[in-house]
Amino acid sequence: MAKKAAIYDLKGLNCPLPVLKARKRLAAMRPGSRLWLETTDPLAVIDIPAFCADAGHQLVETAAVTGGHRFLVERGNAA
Repeated sequence: MAKKAAIYDLKGLNCPLPVLKARKRLAAMRPGSRLWLETTDPLAVIDIPAFCADAGHQLVETAAVTGGHRFLVERGNAA
């Protein structure tokens, strides 16, 4: 059974803080670990996928939710 992904509440933060905080949190996690990022910053729909691609993380799922977005990120091997 897959391990439950942690949730990181980044609501209320504006660019570039969601990406900077996500980078730090993911760096402290083991490769293959998953983390839900919850954001209200409209630019996160551009910034989070770009961050994942640049950093070697996998964007597993994206969902629009009331007032923002959720992103399920799997930590890559490189960080």
